[in-house]
Amino acid sequence: MVMKLILKGGNMETALGNKPVFALVPPSRFQGLAAALRPIETLLGLTRCAEIYEQAGAIEEPRAFMRAVLACMEINCEPRPEEVSQIPEKGPVVVVANHPFGGIEGILLADLLMSVRPDLKIMANFMLNRVPQLKALTIPVDPFGGPDAARANAGPMLAALRWVKQGGMLLVFPAGEVSHLRLPRCEITDSAWSPTVGFIVRQARATVVPIFFKGQNGPLFHAAGLVHPRLRTALLARELINKQGRRIAMKIGTPIPYRWIQRYPDDARLVEYLRWRTCILGCKPSSGIRLPALVKAPGAKKSRPIVRPQDPALCRREVENLPAAQCLAQSGDFSVWQAEAAQIPHLLTEIGRLREVSFRAASEGTGNPLDLDRFDAHYLHLFVWDRAASEIVGAYRLGRTDILLKRFGLKGLYTTTLFHTRTEFYAKMGPALELGRSFVRPEYQKSYAPLLLLWKGIGGFVARHPHYRRLFGPVSISRDYTDLSRRLIATTLLQHSQAKDLALMVRPRRPVKIAPIRVPGCRARSELLHLQDFKEVCAVIADIEFQKRDVPVLLRHYLNLGGQLIGFNIDREFGDVMDGLIVVDLLQTDRKTLERYMGADGVAAFMACHGQEGGERRPAAG
Repeated sequence: MVMKLILKGGNMETALGNKPVFALVPPSRFQGLAAALRPIETLLGLTRCAEIYEQAGAIEEPRAFMRAVLACMEINCEPRPEEVSQIPEKGPVVVVANHPFGGIEGILLADLLMSVRPDLKIMANFMLNRVPQLKALTIPVDPFGGPDAARANAGPMLAALRWVKQGGMLLVFPAGEVSHLRLPRCEITDSAWSPTVGFIVRQARATVVPIFFKGQNGPLFHAAGLVHPRLRTALLARELINKQGRRIAMKIGTPIPYRWIQRYPDDARLVEYLRWRTCILGCKPSSGIRLPALVKAPGAKKSRPIVRPQDPALCRREVENLPAAQCLAQSGDFSVWQAEAAQIPHLLTEIGRLREVSFRAASEGTGNPLDLDRFDAHYLHLFVWDRAASEIVGAYRLGRTDILLKRFGLKGLYTTTLFHTRTEFYAKMGPALELGRSFVRPEYQKSYAPLLLLWKGIGGFVARHPHYRRLFGPVSISRDYTDLSRRLIATTLLQHSQAKDLALMVRPRRPVKIAPIRVPGCRARSELLHLQDFKEVCAVIADIEFQKRDVPVLLRHYLNLGGQLIGFNIDREFGDVMDGLIVVDLLQTDRKTLERYMGADGVAAFMACHGQEGGERRPAAG
């Protein structure tokens, strides 16, 4: 009878004195049988569990007890401090996590979360509640099913809901059981997550923190489960102790606010989304996620040495020779200038050199000694000059469509090298500025000021030439981003931020292959998840990418201006970057944002040029 209980319910049974006994039978009651079963207990890991409890069991305080257990097992888990700092310190919070090991992850997480939130409760297997030191922490549930489980779990579920509603933190493993081998995919993953977790989150209007553990139990554990699930359960203690001396990898995701949660119409859809947000934390460049290639990889292109810098004295002389009227903005030692190529031969060569330096640092670039092309000769160049250092800080180039199309036709625009465009596209936009080849040299990239000043220069140019209503051009997403991130950016923006009327007139020369994305361990596909809030897209990308960087700064900036995507193209000549063609209608940009770059008088003149007294106050994307 006792053997049946252990195979059904876990590896602990309460004996006299309310002390957990890690044994198949209580030795005090069945001494002879206990002695005979001792080799099996050792094989199952129960003997080692008993030794660990003997070392830590004298400690009564819950967190101190858990830390003692971890110390006995020499288990290390050090999440990144910036990830831990994201965990909300107050308010209703539900922490969800995958369940790859079946035991140690609960202790690790509880220890970590209690360092931030002493008000933690854990919805856990009722067997855990039999450890006296953990009883105050747990809300016990029966994860094994059966005819009475639903009724027995109703009370704990309501207790968990009350706890979160009153502002507490709840830790839950929504699968309810350890990850195991699932056929026919031959994939080790969680069981279906319980919709009850979605119910608690929705009713409590809670923030959710997703956490992912990397790893899995051993092959014997999963093979035993194929014979019978109870055999898998019997091996949990063995799997617990074989983690001795290991470092467990944990990744904490960006907290999911309730405003992103409330759009899901039912608990089942919500919990699929929460599972997706959890599993995606395991998708890193080294994770082996299988995705169709964005583009067939060409042979590696060898980069040539970059040319030497231009003489600073020659560059300074060219700046000093520019008419004062060509200075568009100024801030301290920094000034923004516009110039034709013929006015700045040495500066333009230096701009080409710095482009290549900056782009190579971002895994982009042409691979040539400097980045200049045939378009530079007839484009307008806008650059930030540091007077104190006598050097260029950053630059843009501007193509005026009304001038370039008249002189050169479609071949006069750089955009046409990436996208097939019909003349109707430019006719519908009217006079516009093509922006491209933007950079801020690496030494200045820690500050947002150079990019802000560049955009004040663009704003100043538009204020002087207010008939240019639209800005457009390619914005790059480098191969430093994972294929998964690049695909998510493209899919989401084309779904929610596409200028569909203009997109009918444009076709990428090397299209991005947008295919359904399946994240390992998750049944939901990304295209079904409706990532509608751009801040949410940024959060997901930050969860995937190294050091939690989100979407490229320039793309975010264009979207804050109200930019809309036309399509995406792979540029093989520029480090296989993914270029998104974006269009900004400045009449649709928030007026306060425009005033930041153009000044109040400049915005008034721009609006008057287009027959508008006021201006659209479209909220910024964030």
